[in-house]
Amino acid sequence: MNILDLAPYVGLIISLFTAAALIKSNLTSGEKELSARMVKAEIKLVEYDRRIQAMEAELKHLPDRDTTHRLELSLSEIAGRLNTIEAAQAGRFHAMEQKLAPIEAMSERLNDILMDKATKL
Repeated sequence: MNILDLAPYVGLIISLFTAAALIKSNLTSGEKELSARMVKAEIKLVEYDRRIQAMEAELKHLPDRDTTHRLELSLSEIAGRLNTIEAAQAGRFHAMEQKLAPIEAMSERLNDILMDKATKL
């Protein structure tokens, strides 16, 4: 057996190793790209998880549906009471205006008399 007889076989083996390495690098290049995308997705996932936790913590302090409904009922009750008070005050102001009308007329007459005296002087 001569070395020249083995040369084609050695060349074939080297070519097969080179072809295997080329195929492996082509297959793993997509894997590297996928791995980079997965890292970015994990970072975003952690960021979203933190945001969701912050929102959940904030929502715990907000009133629920029943509390909001009770607040609405209380506000409508207060508004009704204020309307009643406003109507009562309007009636009182009207009565006061009627009582003050003669005093206003008397003060106008006094003012007219004083003005007449002042122009005669």
